[in-house]
Amino acid sequence: MPQLPAPDYPADVRARLEADAKEVIARYPDSRSALLPLLHLVQSQEGHVTRTGMRFCADVLGLTTAEVTAVATFYTMYRRKPSGDYQVGVCTNTLCAVMGGDAIFEELKEHLGVGNNETTEDGKVTLEHIECNAACDFAPVVMVNWEFFDNQTPESAKRLVDDLRAGRQVTPTRGAPLCTYKETARILAGFPDERPGAVEASGGAGPASLIGLRLARGEAAPATRVVHPRGEAPQEPPQPGSEHLSSHDAPQQTSASDPEHPAGPVGEEGE
Repeated sequence: MPQLPAPDYPADVRARLEADAKEVIARYPDSRSALLPLLHLVQSQEGHVTRTGMRFCADVLGLTTAEVTAVATFYTMYRRKPSGDYQVGVCTNTLCAVMGGDAIFEELKEHLGVGNNETTEDGKVTLEHIECNAACDFAPVVMVNWEFFDNQTPESAKRLVDDLRAGRQVTPTRGAPLCTYKETARILAGFPDERPGAVEASGGAGPASLIGLRLARGEAAPATRVVHPRGEAPQEPPQPGSEHLSSHDAPQQTSASDPEHPAGPVGEEGE
């Protein structure tokens, strides 16, 4: 049987959300462009995007609930079921995985007694694996409500979730102080973070991320390093201009320099 229409918010909640939605919609020349931040707004109300929240977005934007549902179900940043106060995401993409991310994720599942995208019984922590946290030079990385916890180990990650569940203060490696998932959702909707010192707090890229910029500015000189084939003895680094460091920048044979092998189309495959 088809579902009945979603219930509406209580009058006071709807009035507050309508005032916030009006502010969000005013930022865009086309009102439907406000759908993404409005989904964050309704997520900040209940901790996930409910049918009521999608109905609200459809009402204020003049869309169908089907159009809103299509967007809300496309992006993983919108939760479709109740979640914990803290979203603990473990990066299991290639670099983090080989540096220990897979081990962290497996141990956290056992330690918390939950699976991927599941929430602890106390409603504090939702565990999920994330494909990439864009912090490879700090691998393995764990994020809590999108704040970075760098260079983690299974032991440090277990201490982290234990502190979150116990209500102890937890400080990210870099970035703003930690807040609840509902508070994070409101910030993602585009409303200012009014916590003292939160805006001033900032993170930064690691040395491996910045070396290219430093080189471009002439702030650091690379150490010459030649990797020799396996089985051969290490060679002294070549002097500047004496030889090419890579075959990619060495002179290549062309039809002009090698008349016996002119370049041109081949007649048969493999010729």
